[in-house]
Amino acid sequence: MSCLPYPTFINSPTKTYDTLALPCVGRSRIHPQTCPGAMLIPSNTADTTSSDTTPCCIDDPAQYYDKILQKTVLQSQTLEDTKENKQLRKKYRKESVALASSYLNTFLGIDVSIVDVEIVLPLQDVMDSSGCLACCFLDAGCNAIILECNNENIKEVLGAADVCRLPKERIMIHFTCGDGFQEVFNEEFRAAIGEYFEFVSVHLKKGENMKKVADSIVKDEAHKFVIQLSCDDYSDLSVTVGDFAKVVGENKGHITLIDPTAEQLGSSYAACIKTDRPDGLFTTVVCTRSNEALGLVYSSKESVVAALKCARGVYYSRSRNSLWRKGDTSGNHQTLHRIDADCDGDALRFTVTQNGEDVKAFCHLDTLTCWGKPRGLRHLEETLQQRLVNAPAGSYTKRLFEDEELLRNKLVEEAQELSEADTKQHVAEELADVLYFAMVRAAKAGVSIDDAVKELDKRSRTVTRRQGDSKAFRIQAGNEILGKSNGGN
Repeated sequence: MSCLPYPTFINSPTKTYDTLALPCVGRSRIHPQTCPGAMLIPSNTADTTSSDTTPCCIDDPAQYYDKILQKTVLQSQTLEDTKENKQLRKKYRKESVALASSYLNTFLGIDVSIVDVEIVLPLQDVMDSSGCLACCFLDAGCNAIILECNNENIKEVLGAADVCRLPKERIMIHFTCGDGFQEVFNEEFRAAIGEYFEFVSVHLKKGENMKKVADSIVKDEAHKFVIQLSCDDYSDLSVTVGDFAKVVGENKGHITLIDPTAEQLGSSYAACIKTDRPDGLFTTVVCTRSNEALGLVYSSKESVVAALKCARGVYYSRSRNSLWRKGDTSGNHQTLHRIDADCDGDALRFTVTQNGEDVKAFCHLDTLTCWGKPRGLRHLEETLQQRLVNAPAGSYTKRLFEDEELLRNKLVEEAQELSEADTKQHVAEELADVLYFAMVRAAKAGVSIDDAVKELDKRSRTVTRRQGDSKAFRIQAGNEILGKSNGGN
């Protein structure tokens, strides 16, 4: 796969009115004490509710971060020696994760369920919270935490990593010193970090030979690398990034650009993709959050930059010989979530939410996809949404929409039947029943399949595991429902 660039936000906002989607290249690195977040909300609109987990002033990243830190320190200082203290520690953890989630999703405006976010944490804060700060951000949806290192504090970095005890792929070491790559990543250093880190990130100083760095990365069998570049250090940034990507595949390294513009990031991204088309366009598959293909289009370097600016599906129209921003004419615009390159680096995938007023249609024939009507769960979802608005006489689905007690009872009943099914066919049948009633409940609440996929993707990033025991009061309530149902039969 291609070695693709992504943004590091230190002093620039994650979003502005004219650059809405830099994180949509799939990854982002955040410096939480300085990154000003999504600069789309005036300073006088901060949340003023009274809850103790309410974010600080929306304009102040340091205060926001400090509030999260304070909760994790309280969590770490609370022993689990009594039932009350266990509950108190759990309370602090839930509050800190809620704050971190609000910070990531609202303050930064990043959908962490689909964008891989790396968060840079100060060593002392990690130590003061006994690693709870790191787990907090990972539980809130971050993909990895980063510990910054120089030639003077390697022991402290290893100590912080030991306190966190995270999987190697969820923690990264970043070298900030001004020494050259070869001087920093020597044999002694490799041996020291091998126990804790899979990824090594290094900031390259201006003028360092990218070709030699790329060759060293390819030869290293034990680690993967992220090379950090300052955009202002390179007059030919996209050429430099593209040449590096030709040598280093994604399975060995990435490049992150400090505070890039949409033009810098988009042009560098396009420079890492190859095409054998005479017109230089990139074949692009447009998909939903659940990886359903909506259609096949084409992209150019300019359309990728435009998409990053407006956070919408923007492509290149071969018939018009110009950029095509989906929905400007039809009204069926797309919300852009992520851009990916395929395994060969010669095709793109745009992951979007398809919008529309009456019909959410990607195709000009007013269907969701260019391959006709959907099947399976998506077909069921569309049918339920239609029934919610206009159900035929005698519709059982309409009855479920209108009778909350009936819908609740059927959910419990069908879940029990699924748990007791004893053959493959029987399990499939009962699962279909559960899915139908569950999706009726979802449609009534305005929840889509993609909403559920988003929640599942976010939960997959959690590192703190719950015990997972059944809840006695829920079992009792279910038994009461089933008892009434049996009595009625």
